[in-house]
Amino acid sequence: MRAMILAAGRGKRMRPLTDRVPKPLLPVAGKPLIVWHLERLARAGLHDVVINHAWLGEQIPAALGDGSRWGLRIRYSDEGAAGLETGGGIHRALPMLGGAPFLVLNGDIWTDIDFAGLQLSAGDLAHLVLVENPGHNPVGDFPLDDGRVAGSGPRYTFSGVGVYDPALFAACAPGAFALAPLLRAAAAEGRVGGELHRGRWCDVGTPERLQQLDQALRGLTDGA
Repeated sequence: MRAMILAAGRGKRMRPLTDRVPKPLLPVAGKPLIVWHLERLARAGLHDVVINHAWLGEQIPAALGDGSRWGLRIRYSDEGAAGLETGGGIHRALPMLGGAPFLVLNGDIWTDIDFAGLQLSAGDLAHLVLVENPGHNPVGDFPLDDGRVAGSGPRYTFSGVGVYDPALFAACAPGAFALAPLLRAAAAEGRVGGELHRGRWCDVGTPERLQQLDQALRGLTDGA
């Protein structure tokens, strides 16, 4: 399975930190946030990675190179300064992601999700990893009912990690568009699976959360 890291966001809530550095390159416990993803992907055996970029995007390939230092092959999807949002960014990168289901993860999260254990069930267009609702998203994003993202089950927050079939984007045209409407339409057709991750996860959306994550990871390192 190939993987894509979404790293093209402007990071407005992280300003002024992101005025000079793209959010995925902000340091957390001694290394850029995106490097935590790369290391976990390598351990999971996902060695072919696509990274999109936009705002200050030239800094990302300059910092990460071809990925060989982690045993990865990294390719880049340059979206220009404006970016194409989540759905448009994935759609643009489809030629690099191939014809099989692929993993996508947001570049502005930290998690211990086991990427190697994720897969797409037959007939599904997507499989989403959900988490308990954090304080900044109390109503959640998607319902989960017996492994299906549908019905009247409890609503959880989308972790930003999912597996997608390229067919999810079959009717899409090039340009900027969001991913969530595609997922909701596929869920309404009964073609989205899901699971609840009860491990560690953090949406690094503000400087305060970045600082909290940094302290937590340094604490884990010191404890080890």
